[in-house]
Amino acid sequence: MIELSADEARRAALWAQGLLDSKATLKSEARRERAVADMLEHLGAVQLDTISVLARSHELVAYARLGAIGRTSVESTYWNGDTAFEYWSHAACILPMAEWPWFAFRRRDYVRKGERWHGVPRTSLTAITDRLRAEGPLTTRELGGAKKSADWWDWSDTKIAVEWLLDIGEVVVTRRAGWRRVYDLPERVVPSELREQRGWGDADGIHGPDDAECLRRLTELGGHSVGVGTAGDIADIHRLGVNDVKARIADTDLMEVAVHGWNQRAWASPQALEWLGTASRTRSRTTLLSPFDSLIWNRDRMERIFDMPHRIEAYTPAAKRVHGYFAMPVLHGGRLVGRVDPARRKGTLVAKRVTLETGRAGEPVRGALMGTARALREAAAWVEAQEVQVEDVRPRSAAATLRRSLAD
Repeated sequence: MIELSADEARRAALWAQGLLDSKATLKSEARRERAVADMLEHLGAVQLDTISVLARSHELVAYARLGAIGRTSVESTYWNGDTAFEYWSHAACILPMAEWPWFAFRRRDYVRKGERWHGVPRTSLTAITDRLRAEGPLTTRELGGAKKSADWWDWSDTKIAVEWLLDIGEVVVTRRAGWRRVYDLPERVVPSELREQRGWGDADGIHGPDDAECLRRLTELGGHSVGVGTAGDIADIHRLGVNDVKARIADTDLMEVAVHGWNQRAWASPQALEWLGTASRTRSRTTLLSPFDSLIWNRDRMERIFDMPHRIEAYTPAAKRVHGYFAMPVLHGGRLVGRVDPARRKGTLVAKRVTLETGRAGEPVRGALMGTARALREAAAWVEAQEVQVEDVRPRSAAATLRRSLAD
């Protein structure tokens, strides 16, 4: 049994998530887009969310790893129609196009259930695919509208039908326009070798690898994404069943390890173990993390690795929020040293609330002030804000020092 310290497990997670400093200079647009594509392939999934504060979450994920890369480079890589597709993974996620076959198990699962939460208007299905075949890729608005009323859940029959076709893989989303999904047919955007291979089956009307092979492969990919993790950590990447992961993990390249302080069995990717065996003390990035970042989207794992509990409070009444609407953890020195609840007001990045992690004496932990100031300055430069304004700081005794650090 390979034994790892908790510190090694934390460092392996940072390496697997691409959050260690890179000296690469991305001068050309082609290099920037290649870096984003490589990042997506390395992570395996980037979650999408409608909330936009400094930027939308999928942009923040790229920024955290690649620095102040242009937002145009990020968007054009995600939505170029070739590199990636959008589907249900951890949640609604951007996924590398190469992963298309492995979600055949989920497409079959939808077929077996027959619907998600809306009854599917079967008469609309053929009409939608006929229009896409005749007219090319279309948004829901172009197909006939998304809602019956202003309520978010009150979908039109067209929206229900096209989302069902997306669930079962008869339409694909590889682009967005004005944040609207653009639906297309798989034969136009998914390479033929990812749709048809010798030996694949045709279960429940869905062609592709069988469910067992899909689950084995996604278990392996999930293990690569976490670096070191429990069966639950690995399952959470693509929202697999924990028992499915446990049943197939022996058939992957993942290696069982024991992590000091963890009370559950764990597995590591061989690449992460090799890196641990050869790497020097590589510095981690200093950055603000989206609360939907795959490093921390599993809150139990986040607390276990970084000893910092966190809950997104966007859906909590304002009076009950502790850290803020969109509190972004601050990564510095390989640790989470605080949280920033940001906003943009004209040319200013406003830190509405800064909450610094504190030690036993109630003072900020080592690096919290310097790391937070640096993360705020870099985020301001990325969103082209001319200054940073700090409002509430906890503990209040650190407010003056943080403001001086930003002014230096």
